Amino acid sequence: MTKPLIDWVRPEFLDRQGYSACKSIDSFGGRHVAKLDANENPYGSCKSAMEAISKIDTLSIYPDATQAEIRAISAKYCGCDPDQIVCGAGSSQLIDYIIKLFVDRDGEMINLVPSFAMYKFFGEVNGINIVNVPRDENFEIDVEALKKAITPKTKLVFIAEPNNPTGNVTPLEIIEEVLKLGIPTVSDEAYYEFTGVTALPLMKKYENLMVLRSYSKFAGLAGLRVGFGIFPKEIADRLHAIRDPYNINVPALAAVKASMANIDTLLANVKAVCDERDRLLVELAKFSWLKVYPSKSNYILCRILNGKPAPQLQKELEEYCILTRCFGGKWLEGCIRFSVGTPEDNDMLLDALKKV
Repeated sequence: MTKPLIDWVRPEFLDRQGYSACKSIDSFGGRHVAKLDANENPYGSCKSAMEAISKIDTLSIYPDATQAEIRAISAKYCGCDPDQIVCGAGSSQLIDYIIKLFVDRDGEMINLVPSFAMYKFFGEVNGINIVNVPRDENFEIDVEALKKAITPKTKLVFIAEPNNPTGNVTPLEIIEEVLKLGIPTVSDEAYYEFTGVTALPLMKKYENLMVLRSYSKFAGLAGLRVGFGIFPKEIADRLHAIRDPYNINVPALAAVKASMANIDTLLANVKAVCDERDRLLVELAKFSWLKVYPSKSNYILCRILNGKPAPQLQKELEEYCILTRCFGGKWLEGCIRFSVGTPEDNDMLLDALKKV
């Protein structure tokens, strides 16, 4: 008698829980939902992106496996050579590729916690040892603690810039201190457009730097999953050698081309989000039971001070058709994150917070 398939599954995956994805708005029965849980662009994609997708005349042909056109567009945008660009189905796919490229089963990856959950997710899926180095009480990188955590097995460091979910930007001088340690280091800049701060110029000085970007946030293309990274050419070549050959689909390419031809519209939306973020920071600080952390991104992290569990507040806000993201664990116990929405959605949030 043959064994059931479940008996063949690798033991480390038998009890593994998947990534906690955001809730669908479909369950609200058509009511307007303030979707403030996933750091998406509340103004959506530009009209030309939707039009470009509608004009695609065939989906039966594979996309360009070399990514030539989208690499050229991305390189022009960030001012580098197309040979330095590797694109992925979201920058999160590139996180997976980078871990595969640099860290073997005996190696270690440093995670500056709390930070973006996908570093831990892909580290665990790839079966590597993750070394958590806590940030300080203001969620800044503790460089001395990082230095003490480095061993001959250390192969990779991720820096979310700005940090997700805390919203703070790491000063470039601190990133440079990390780079001086000589470990392959990723500056994950998925929210770059909301901060205007990038480590990219440091790539001319430090050969161990890699930078990630995304079209999900500022271009409103999260549903198409497309991001890119800037690497030293020899690293880009190695990443191309291990990536999925057709990982940027035809609609995604069409949408990126149309979006980047309308960059002024996208950046106007970014400014609108930043203006609303700054308004929300002021208004949220008026709630004595919330500690509001400074943010330079399109989301704001708050700690609940009145003892109410974050999942309870999240559930109460859902009753008002407002979706949020709550956190727990050692570093983020009692924390909830609000993505910045439209003025109307942000007003919904503020009104609901007065009632819960």
